[in-house]
Amino acid sequence: MEIETGQYNRLLKQGFEALDHARTDVAHQCARRALSINNQHAGGHFLVALVAFNQKNYTVARQALMSTVSLDPLHAAGWSQLARVCILTGQYNNAADALEKALAQNPKDPIVQDIIGTVFSLLGDQESALTWHNKAVLKAADNARYHLNKAACLIFLGHNDDAKTSLNRTLALQPDHAQAHWMLARLDKAQDRKHLSEISEMLKQPSASKDAEAFLWYAAGKLAEDLGDWDMAAKAYTKGAKARRQTVRYDEGAEERLFKALKETYTDDWMKKTACGVDNPSPIFIVGQPRTGTTLVERIITSHTDVHSAGELQQFAMAIKRQTGIPSHGLPMTAEIARAAAALDMTKLGQAYLDTTRLLRGTSPHFVDKLPVNYLYLPLIAAALPKAKIIHIRRCAMDSCFASYKQLFADAYVHSYDQGEMARHHVRYRNLMEHWHDLLGDRILDVHYENVVTDTEAEARRITKHLNLSWDDRLLNFHLQDQAVTTASASQVREKAHTRSVGRWRNFSGTLTKMQGILSAAGYEPNEKR
Repeated sequence: MEIETGQYNRLLKQGFEALDHARTDVAHQCARRALSINNQHAGGHFLVALVAFNQKNYTVARQALMSTVSLDPLHAAGWSQLARVCILTGQYNNAADALEKALAQNPKDPIVQDIIGTVFSLLGDQESALTWHNKAVLKAADNARYHLNKAACLIFLGHNDDAKTSLNRTLALQPDHAQAHWMLARLDKAQDRKHLSEISEMLKQPSASKDAEAFLWYAAGKLAEDLGDWDMAAKAYTKGAKARRQTVRYDEGAEERLFKALKETYTDDWMKKTACGVDNPSPIFIVGQPRTGTTLVERIITSHTDVHSAGELQQFAMAIKRQTGIPSHGLPMTAEIARAAAALDMTKLGQAYLDTTRLLRGTSPHFVDKLPVNYLYLPLIAAALPKAKIIHIRRCAMDSCFASYKQLFADAYVHSYDQGEMARHHVRYRNLMEHWHDLLGDRILDVHYENVVTDTEAEARRITKHLNLSWDDRLLNFHLQDQAVTTASASQVREKAHTRSVGRWRNFSGTLTKMQGILSAAGYEPNEKR
């Protein structure tokens, strides 16, 4: 027995060390061997969970974490990781319960403290997140990752100077930390070539990974763009997109089938025969493409005293997937799910959405869900929540596509790293939105980004009228909000509306011919009318 215990502990040690060095295959083997020796000890299940989490297999991770805390109810790391997995799978109420159990242990381990900070951040409570990230940093000041996570939280809160300090500390500990360089480049407008030269030298060295290479190229692109070095910026964005494209999976055929199924399934006939769902007037959905002004419009709307910002919520899509019982394999939706969802009980669907957003929608009469990709579900949203308001943000096709192409996203919008794929996706999206407009009519309010930045008050008044809200002068001072922002627009929305991004793509027109050709062929000219 002692020999088996010793072997079990050695396997766990080897497995966790392998994970620290990103060797998930070795960690997985160690976990399997450890469980074959003793499957009644929490450690082996916890290692399985971390391996599955790294592989983004959240179903297995959740099952292993449930085993972990069942075997050891005082396993603070297990509870905190379970909370994180529950959030990533849209189970916010379960996440809150798991987080409460983690907090009850009053964890002193900086690893656990950092995870709890991440969980609070994912729940939208950035102040609590910062408290826990500070605890982790105080306990382990030499850990670069903890400083990085603290910096991300500070950026969400708009504390850019403090975030810069944390990022510089990260780079002092790990000078080649590619993500830290990328985050630092995005904080301010570059005034000189110092940081760009530093990154350029790093890019001459063999890259540790395609992810790291992408971070560095996108950082270089941002810095070069700040300096008006359009040729360098274009080169950097092109190379960054190419590196990132090699790390993501995008099935364009599956997307084509999805859009076709949506248009064939959700018709006038379906709308007429489908019973309406829950008469709750609180949700406001802002939809469209990323980097088109969705966050800007959200900040304007949520400056109103009657509207709360709930962030980008996955709950509607999650409710569809749970009720159809069909896996999406990491996609927002599939053609099979789209067809099956048409037969769902709309009252159950609407109530599921309201139940799972309870912890995030505040106490105001209305809340904004600004997940752009919710445009896929508009007929279902309209049927399940017949009193919900829908705002669709539009932007010039070239500006829209280029804004996404030059943005490094986390795990979304995998079509955006190739000019052709980006442009073809945009054409499909526009065609689908035309279908939704024919179907839903004035349930959808189109808001053009260009109009918002040129005449903010007029558009804000038009939006409030659509939402049946009284006018509030604070809508014009949206940039003064101190509410956290957790999107790629975190820095921009803390300033007044401006037109600097209108027509921005023209500085790169020589390198965007493929994108422009596809959009032009589809009828979306650079000067398309609003």
